[in-house]
Parts: sequence; structure tokens; C-alpha cells
Amino acid sequence: MMTDQITLDVEGMTCASCALRIERVLGRQEGVEEAVVSFAGQEARVRLAPGTDLAALTAAVDRIGYSARVVEAGERPDLAGRYSEETRSQGRLALLAALFTVPAAALTMFGHPGHRAVIAAWILITPVQFVFGRQFHRNAVIRLRSGGANMDTLVSMGTMAAYWYSVWAFFAGHPVFFEIAGVIITFILLGRFFESRSKGRASRAIAGLLELGAKEATVLHDGVEKAVPIDRVRPGDHMVVRPGEKVPTDGVIVGGSSSFDESMLTGESVPVEKGPGDPVFGATVNQHGRVVVEATRVGAETALAQIVRLVEEAQATKAPIQHLADRVSGVFVPAVVLVALGTLAGWLIATGEVTAAMRAAVAVLIIACPCALGLATPTAIMVGSGRGAEMGVLFKDAAVFERARQVDTIVFDKTGTLTRGAMTLAALEADDPHRALYLAASVEAAGEHPIARAVVLGAEERGIEPGTVDDFAVLPGMGARGRVEGAIAVVGTGRLMAAEGIEVPARYRDAAARFEEAGHTAFFAGWDGEVLATLAVADTLRPTAAAAVADLHRTGVEVAMITGDNRRTATTIAAEVGIDRVLAEVQPGDKAAEVARLQDEGRRVAFVGDGVNDAPALTRADLGMAVGSGTDIAIEAGNVVLMSGDPGLAVVALRLAAATFRTIRQNLFWAFAYNTAAIPLAAAGLLDPMIAAAAMAASSVSVVGNSLRLRRFGRRRS
Repeated sequence: MMTDQITLDVEGMTCASCALRIERVLGRQEGVEEAVVSFAGQEARVRLAPGTDLAALTAAVDRIGYSARVVEAGERPDLAGRYSEETRSQGRLALLAALFTVPAAALTMFGHPGHRAVIAAWILITPVQFVFGRQFHRNAVIRLRSGGANMDTLVSMGTMAAYWYSVWAFFAGHPVFFEIAGVIITFILLGRFFESRSKGRASRAIAGLLELGAKEATVLHDGVEKAVPIDRVRPGDHMVVRPGEKVPTDGVIVGGSSSFDESMLTGESVPVEKGPGDPVFGATVNQHGRVVVEATRVGAETALAQIVRLVEEAQATKAPIQHLADRVSGVFVPAVVLVALGTLAGWLIATGEVTAAMRAAVAVLIIACPCALGLATPTAIMVGSGRGAEMGVLFKDAAVFERARQVDTIVFDKTGTLTRGAMTLAALEADDPHRALYLAASVEAAGEHPIARAVVLGAEERGIEPGTVDDFAVLPGMGARGRVEGAIAVVGTGRLMAAEGIEVPARYRDAAARFEEAGHTAFFAGWDGEVLATLAVADTLRPTAAAAVADLHRTGVEVAMITGDNRRTATTIAAEVGIDRVLAEVQPGDKAAEVARLQDEGRRVAFVGDGVNDAPALTRADLGMAVGSGTDIAIEAGNVVLMSGDPGLAVVALRLAAATFRTIRQNLFWAFAYNTAAIPLAAAGLLDPMIAAAAMAASSVSVVGNSLRLRRFGRRRS
């Protein structure tokens, strides 16, 4: 069944239980197949059947006291700006509350306990309770009307209990604690200030990516240059890019040459030399030389837009470990209210001291707010996925972070990852080299394989122009066949020659062995039923390949290489970089079976390969890492996109995923431990309500702060 996906911009959430409630309400609406609500991201991602009434969805959210609207295609709510405004607002309220609370606390705690001091404290705390803290009471009432409860409910109940008890106690002649209500509100406002500031920093990954793009372009019309806003550039427009300027949008160079800093796209800092016919990407920087670029992809189709979309999608998903926190948060608020009432009753029955009973009950209400639980996972994912994008690694969903830590074997497809994938014709053995290369290049000119391109380029470099080929056929994993000037020419492996009934003379077999021992890929060329040449192509190992393999070994991961090359060539290349296991002579369609064979041995396998040719293996692996080319970033197969073929990015992906998951576990551990330890202490009267308020605020801030440490990943030894 076909489904659509929409995003709702949600306002009014103050804790994880809010997100859970909205998620459940949306999930019950007609036509909705799945709803995932992010407290940290302030949004809901909804999968629904075509034709579903969107107005009914937003109305359902509005009815339970929140605000929701459908985000239009191409629109991105300014989450960082929203957090910035919230930070200013909460900071202002916290400052005002402190100005009233500090003298009130000083009067009641250190001043003369007379009526005048108590009345003065009462007067000072009243605006704190009902003006600076009104957001808690307003939200609590809204949730109550819709039959719900959240963190604001606990804060409102706790401070109202402290305030009105003190009013009663004043007239009854009992001890009062007006200052407790003021201190609680002040601390929680201060906590929200730090929390919103930290969440704003955590959410800046997407805003930072968007800021990388150029704001305008210099478009060339009839020889005249004109600066226009970036959203007015259309495919086919010619844009002038001068040294030091950003490329406005994806395109192809049609004039001039230069080097480009593509680090924002690939994570590699070395500039890339480009000239006419070469692709360039929006937000990359022209290092030197004036170039003219023809726009090919604009707006949501650019490489940068695809990166942003993948980061957004990863941040909108939930890691499996989050479901435990969700279940706890979903029942936490009503359970805490019951515990607080039980604490109040228990103290009254055991001691008969109303003041002590109220203090303990208020402390339970305040200390138990489950904010830290709701922030533990999404903030770590927001920061981890954002840092990955900066380093050239895109995580496609939150489950990747958990899955990556289990990987014990990584399989690299050789070409384009361990090697550069830019093959050259390295050797030729033939009685008539000119004739052999002419026929081989004529057949290969119709192919797309890197080996085919190497043969054609090698022929052209020697002044040999390929001829016309008829009846061309590709035989995957073996070679190609075609008719050239009436002769049937076959170019490929020994298996192909055997399949065609062509015998390979000892001379050419020996030549192939020599070439393979040198690490080259050797194959044969024959026509009219006779092999008359051995050719060899060479692919250069990436300079980072050996270091990447060594890094993986240090982390306890076994490294394997899979290739269609014969075993002799593959073993030579593997030995150069320290590969543990070689899977050679593997047909393209059999790579998934090789991955499955490793899994049958009990291994957790990550596969690194081309996102198109290796799709079955990427899908079959426990963790698929697809190599993006810049022109095809949003690769469907696999779970991680590596923005370049640098094998070091696979190491970065595994380490960053492990660091992110480790951060999630740390956050959840401390959030659970905090509530588990603190509630009994509060119920036993060992935790003052004011200390509880400070601790509760600090717990949320500490969780976000711990997540923000991921922003330093890769900038120091992790």
C-alpha cells in the first residue's frame, strides 16, 4: 500500500511525556500508519495513507493542548531560532524570579522569623508564583482539561502546594515555606534557560549545513553578469564563480579550470582539480581561477540539500534503546503524583507533622520530572548525526548507532574504496600489440566498466582510435563480446575464454601470472576463436587504505576484501594494506551470498561498496555503508552514506556511531539512576524541595551537555 509522509511542526512540548502523548493521539487518527514525535526536534513525522485529512491531524493535536501545523515541501522550521528566542525568554524570567526570590529566601531563612518578615516574603514570592511561573500553571491546566499531565503538572502541583500551604500555615500559626515555591520556580526557569541554550546548540547541525550554501549567484546572460538570489537560478543557467567564491548550485564547468575545496561534501581537505566537463557542487569553494558553471540541479535536488534531508531524517527517527525510556516516561507523571500523595499520607500517619509531610511530598513532585529521560537519546542523535555530516558521513536512521557497535567484521569492495577506482592500462603481451589493442578497445568502448574505460584510454594514449562494434554483449563478472570488422572479438577472463571455447596458450597464461603477481588485473583478448593478447590494468591503492585497516584492527574488527579479481591479484593487494581475509573471483551478483556466508559464521558484518552495483550486499549486511559520489548521495541501499571512497570514512562511521551510542547509554543510565535514587530520598524527607529543584534542572542540562561533547569528535583523540 502506498503511503505519504508529512512533517508537523509542534509547539508546546515541555518534556518527553508530551511527545509520547502526541505520538499516541496521532497514531489513533484515521489513515495514520505511524507517527514519531521528537521532543528535542519539536516535530512529528507521520506516515499516512494518501487522502488522509491533514486538518483532522492538526486538530487532534490542538485538542490536547498543543499546537501543530503541516510543514510545506521545502520549508524548514527555524528550530535554532526558536530555541534562541526560548533561551532569551527563559533567561529573562529566571533573572526576574531570582530578583524577588533571593531576598524572600534571605528573610525567611536568615532574618527574624516575625510576621513582618513572613509577610514580606509572601509579597515577594507571589509574583514569582503567579507571574514569572505562570507558564507552568497555564500548561498544567491545559493538559488537565484534555485529561493529560506532564512535567509542568508536577511543577505546578508542587509549587502551588508549597504556596497555599504556607498561606494556610501563616494564619494557623505554623511554620511557612513561601521561599520553597520561589526557589523551585527560579531553579526550573534557570534550568530551562540552560536546557534551551544547549538544545539550540545541539540543533545547529542542519542550520550550519544550510548556511554553507551561497545566498546569490552571478548569472551570465548574453555576456552580461548579473547577481541574482540563489532561488532564482534555473537549470541551464551559466554562473560565473570567481576565486574564493562558493559554487552557487550543482553544475558542470563549461569554461575555465580551478581547484575546489569539497571538504563540506566529502570530509577530505585536499582540493580537487577540475576543468571543462567536470561536475561541481553547491557550497564547495573555488580556490583559484575564474570558471563558468552551467547549473544542472537546483533547490532540493542539490547535493547539499540531499545531505540536509538525510540528516533531518536520521534525527527524526528513534533508536531502539529509546523505546524503554518512552515506556517509562509514558507512565512516569501519574505514577509520581501517586507516590507524592502516598508520601504525604505516610508522613501524616507516621508523624502527624503537616509541614514535614508537605515538604517531602513537594520534593517528590519536583525531583521526579522525567525531562532527562526524554532528552537522553534525541540530543545525542542530533549532535552525532550533525557531526557525521561535517566529516563526510551520513547516518540514515537512529538504529545505525546501535547496530554499528556490534560490527566485528567489515568487508570492503576493492574498487573505489581501497583503491581509487581510476584504472590505467599497465601492460600488454601480444605479437601485434597495435592490432590487439585496437580490437580490445573497440569492444570495450561500448562498455561502462572501469576496466573497459582503462583499455579505451590506454588505446587513445597510444594514438589508436577504437572502431565500430556490432552485436555487443556484456557478460557480468567475465568481460564483453562484440563484432569488429566482421571478426568476433572477446575481451575478458579465462573463464570467459573457456565459456567461448577459446584455448589460452601457455605464453599468455604465463604473462597473466606475471601481471597478477605485480598486483595488476590481467585478462585476455581474442578473436575468431583464438587468444592473441594478455592485457593488464592497474588501480592505485588509496594512501589512507593501510592506515584505515590498521585502525580497524586496533578496535578488534576483522577486515575482508571482496573483488572479482583472481585470487593472486587480490592477495597481492590485500597484503599491501594488511587485509585479513580475501574473497576473490566473486561475481557481482554473488557478493550478497558472501556476506551471508560470513553472517552464518556468527559474524556481524559491515559492507562498504558502491551504492548502485553493490545494493544486494549492502542490504544483506548488518550495516551497509554506501559510497556516495556527490551526484548520488541519497542512496537507497545501505544504512550509512560515505561521501567519498576514502576507507578512513568507514572507520570514522564506526567510531562516531559507537561514541554516539555510548553517549546515549550514559545519558539514559544517569537519567534512570537520578530518578531511581532521588525519589526514595525525597519521600524519606532527606531531600529539601529547593535542592530537588536544582538537581532536577541540573539533570536535564547535564544530559544535553554530555551529548554536546560529540561535537568535538575527531578534533581530538576519541
